[in-house]
Amino acid sequence: MGVFVRLVVGLAGLAAAGVASLLLMVGLALAVAYPNLPDVGHLADYRPKLPLQVLTADGRPMGDFGEERRNLVPIKDMPQVMIDAVLAIEDARFFEHSGVDYRGMVRAALANLGQAKSQGASTITMQVARNVYLSAEKSYTRKIYEVLLTFKLEHLLTKEQILEIYMNQIFLGQRAYGFSMAAQTYFGKPLKDLTIAEAAMLAGLPKAPSAFNPVSNPKRARARQLHIIDRMLENGYISADEAKVAKAETLRLRRPTTERTRAEFAAEMVRQAIVSQYGEDAYTRGLVVTTTIRSDEQESAYQAVRRGIMDFESRQVYRGPELFIDLPTDKDKRDDAIDVALNERPDNDDLLSAVVLEASPNRVVAVRQDGEPFAITGDGLRPVRSGLSERAGPNVRIRPGAVIRVMRTGEKSWRITQLPEVEAALVAMDPRTGDIRALVGGFDFQKNKFNHVTQAWRQPGSSFKPFIYSAALEKGLSPMTVVNDAPLFYSAEETGGKPWEPKNYDGQFEGPMSVRRALAKSKNMVSIRILQLVGTQSAQQWVTRFGFDPQRHPPYLTMALGAGSVTPMQMATAYGVFANGGYLVPPRLISKVTDHQGKVLFEAAPTKLDESQRVIDARNAFVTNSLLQEITRSGTAARAQSTLKRPDLFGKTGTTNDAVDAWFVGFHPSVVAATWVGYDNPRNLGSRETGGGLSLPIWISYMSHALKNEPVQEYQAPAGVVRSGGDWYYEEYGPGMGVQAIGLDDPWPGMPTATEQGLSGGYGDLPMQPAAPPVRQEDRRSILDLFRN
Repeated sequence: MGVFVRLVVGLAGLAAAGVASLLLMVGLALAVAYPNLPDVGHLADYRPKLPLQVLTADGRPMGDFGEERRNLVPIKDMPQVMIDAVLAIEDARFFEHSGVDYRGMVRAALANLGQAKSQGASTITMQVARNVYLSAEKSYTRKIYEVLLTFKLEHLLTKEQILEIYMNQIFLGQRAYGFSMAAQTYFGKPLKDLTIAEAAMLAGLPKAPSAFNPVSNPKRARARQLHIIDRMLENGYISADEAKVAKAETLRLRRPTTERTRAEFAAEMVRQAIVSQYGEDAYTRGLVVTTTIRSDEQESAYQAVRRGIMDFESRQVYRGPELFIDLPTDKDKRDDAIDVALNERPDNDDLLSAVVLEASPNRVVAVRQDGEPFAITGDGLRPVRSGLSERAGPNVRIRPGAVIRVMRTGEKSWRITQLPEVEAALVAMDPRTGDIRALVGGFDFQKNKFNHVTQAWRQPGSSFKPFIYSAALEKGLSPMTVVNDAPLFYSAEETGGKPWEPKNYDGQFEGPMSVRRALAKSKNMVSIRILQLVGTQSAQQWVTRFGFDPQRHPPYLTMALGAGSVTPMQMATAYGVFANGGYLVPPRLISKVTDHQGKVLFEAAPTKLDESQRVIDARNAFVTNSLLQEITRSGTAARAQSTLKRPDLFGKTGTTNDAVDAWFVGFHPSVVAATWVGYDNPRNLGSRETGGGLSLPIWISYMSHALKNEPVQEYQAPAGVVRSGGDWYYEEYGPGMGVQAIGLDDPWPGMPTATEQGLSGGYGDLPMQPAAPPVRQEDRRSILDLFRN
């Protein structure tokens, strides 16, 4: 009954305002619409949608998922300064009126009659009705429902309950709902710590979150903030002195790109896993997921990947501006055109978008959204000299209206660059637990959401060789076995197609050498001969022990050169077997899931290495590790030990045919990491680009931080190995036993004669592995395919 009394009072107010002609129409509409209003009783126990939050192991935010980002704050905990700022600008008579501002309703009706796009004068209760239940349509029908819901809300809820809903429900830009989340989003602080100036800035957002956004539109936001401070003074919420101080306060806005741990690819992996487990409710029930990601290592990995890619990009030809726009002569129109262009090409972390105002071979003047022109000269133009040449094509030439990328190189110095086309990935994990410590799935998640750590199936090249060598240890191979680095040739008859003559990366053949030296120098001919010793079928079965899919590694000789398909995650997991002494430990990203009240829904059990997880003998891992350590000491990855100044580093470089993929996978006993660089559409990275030159520096950069406080750790020799002549052997395959030489009867360029070597019988006096069988029919297709890349 109380609701209809309010309706009568409302109609009387409308009549007094001079709109009696509308009374009958409105009254009839109210009578028809009221029974169809939604139930608002549940708002008495207001429970808004709470997003899925993803945190690092040390509690830093990685990401949140859901339509709305909010923190629910009861009205009793809402700071008075925030309430005062909101009431001053939105509804100063909130605690006095019955929910409807009748004069405002008349203005809205007249505005709609005049086809204007402003409704105006909505009270806080009306905004709650609109935001919770109604669409944004501007019409008489919607306005009628809004009035009805307003009366119903005022009848069923207290003023404090309505205000609590409003303060937590309202959209405030940048996916922030409610003033608590807005305080974190814009100022990086709790709501209770806001100053008058900060509260006034936030209170200006409900009217137009985009137009009054202090980050993207600081001038308009500042004007509205000053207006709100004046309103707070007029309504007696603050004193004149407080208003003066608030107006003079310099606000320190939070920059979103620097506060959150940059782990979007890992956060997306978590989102997919949680939605798979909890369904669509995962987006609204306030779940909090703690991951194994370490925020400091993640930041180091992120920077390492970006630095590695940009170093590569600095060696590429300039491809031209991203966009060209017309620059109107009218300043306001020109500023608008620049704003639109830069909004279409947002900043990419430190790769900032800018519009060129002037361009010459020695000087470029550009402007960003702050409207302050800046000049780029000298070395800052070096990467784009071709784009400033008179001979540059129309799509490459830098000219006024060009949208370019710039990087700040000093307080007042800049460099022009470009968004890279190449991609990269890094994943690091604890080989003892499987905990993923850092994961970077690409250069930039917003630019390309394809996760190269888990989704990119690429050829591993020589980084796959350690698994073949590991298999050969079980066949009697030792680090001191002598293998001939001599040419191999397979005729068309043998391959069933075109002849195949594999090459070493450098095109050189060095003749007999130890297994240790051959792997350190990544000799392809040696790897092929070792695979012949193992047998392709046996090798295929062996690599499955490390988690590889046999279907992606056909049992052909090209397996020795890494012609199969792997992901960086697989490679990190597989190398983890060597790092932990022989156990296959699956990667783990999620450690705990709680609801919004902190109740634990899932918690991963502590991981301990168990013999049920053992896939290779400890001695196999130990001897293989001694070979991998040689690579980082004197081989293709010698830069690792020389840069990091420690011996306890192990790993292998990899560069595929035609330099399409560049790899380095390596480890310390406490952490294993895989790095990869390549194009999404596979193509040559450059004739001089290798895994050691591209991926290894990324790995070193990450490891320099990850191992900062780690003591030097050396592996202890397990049972079943013996040391002789400075190297390690299986005890049953010690010196004079096992396989001592492979392929020494095969000639190589510059091969010395037997007389020159002082050997009466040439090399035939050394114990030899039987001659390799001819190429099998099933090998032929893979041999050809590898060299068709």
